[in-house]
Amino acid sequence: MPLTKAGKLKKLERLRDMASNPSTTNKTIIICGYGVAVSRAVAGRFGAEGFQLALVARDGARLSKAADEFARAGVLAQAFPCDLSDRSAITRMIGQVRERMGPITVLHWNAYSPIAGDLASVDVAELSTLLTLGVTNLVEAVQLALPDLRNANGQGAVLITGGGAALYDPKIDNAVVAIRSMGVAVTKAAQHKLTGLLHSRLKDEGVYVGEVVIFGAVRGTLRDQGYATIEPTVVAERFWDLFQSREQVWSTVE
Repeated sequence: MPLTKAGKLKKLERLRDMASNPSTTNKTIIICGYGVAVSRAVAGRFGAEGFQLALVARDGARLSKAADEFARAGVLAQAFPCDLSDRSAITRMIGQVRERMGPITVLHWNAYSPIAGDLASVDVAELSTLLTLGVTNLVEAVQLALPDLRNANGQGAVLITGGGAALYDPKIDNAVVAIRSMGVAVTKAAQHKLTGLLHSRLKDEGVYVGEVVIFGAVRGTLRDQGYATIEPTVVAERFWDLFQSREQVWSTVE
């Protein structure tokens, strides 16, 4: 039965009370690089399981709109505008999430930039920027979140959105060159290795690190030119499965 206007207001008031008192809930997922497809589906999947959502991206207005939409669905979400290419901004953001939402349970890294497409001609500064966004600052965020992740009663996790372009295959490499996505491929390859290393390093401390490797275009993303076949909800479900099982280092979606 649909909520009345009064019922909706009571629900919003309850969510505001939870936001002002983080101790009332103990599961928080930070979604870094919140957008319109995979990250939104991940937010919805984890929100349905009782997680409160820290939505992180540069566009504060878009984040606030998304947080309001989740609130209307009964999920506590807050917007944290942040330039994820800026290490100092990440430090501030992690501190703000702790202050406003309590300890961090899961860190999801979904940050993306389509720059550095042709490595034979691009200014190498673009590649450096991309690697900073996708690798260096991911490590920074993990290190900042680790105190919470280690104390999350075996639930702490780092989840990374990967891509099939990371893996060596002549056909994949030819396709990456053709669509001018070489910088992204290099970054995803580094993330793929980083996932395995962090998984090995942190598994004995109760922190799970895993990656969903996406082969193909996801509906609703920048890569979707009308031919995408992968549903964001399928990717989100795979992330949830990895988080629950905590065994596989990575899983694929095609």
